[in-house]
Amino acid sequence: MQNNIKERTFSFAVKIVQYVRTMPKGQIGYVLGTQLLRSGTSIGANVEEALGAKSRKEFINSMNIAKREARETRYWLKLLQEAAVGTSSICEELLREAEVITRILTAIVKTSQRNSSGRLILTTHNP
Repeated sequence: MQNNIKERTFSFAVKIVQYVRTMPKGQIGYVLGTQLLRSGTSIGANVEEALGAKSRKEFINSMNIAKREARETRYWLKLLQEAAVGTSSICEELLREAEVITRILTAIVKTSQRNSSGRLILTTHNP
């Protein structure tokens, strides 16, 4: 079954928002939740921007930004997991999805950089 990266990153952003809503109140939950919310929702926004790119260079740049945001999101999720902030099972699930998204975005960027036909492929098999 093929999964569209646009839909996958949007769904991931929704899950991030829902997870942040469940985080403990207080300074730690607020600060870490804000960081996670920013990076986790930015992935899909940058994929959306890439889809509207007017050139291959713009497309690759936006996808690279999305990939960096996915890596940052993994960092915040790992920190939350290690510091035992929030629900660990949900955090673990989000961490796995962030890793898959990072791999997908990496593959899209590499393929786009190599692809000489001008055709950009935006779907991938679920790893």
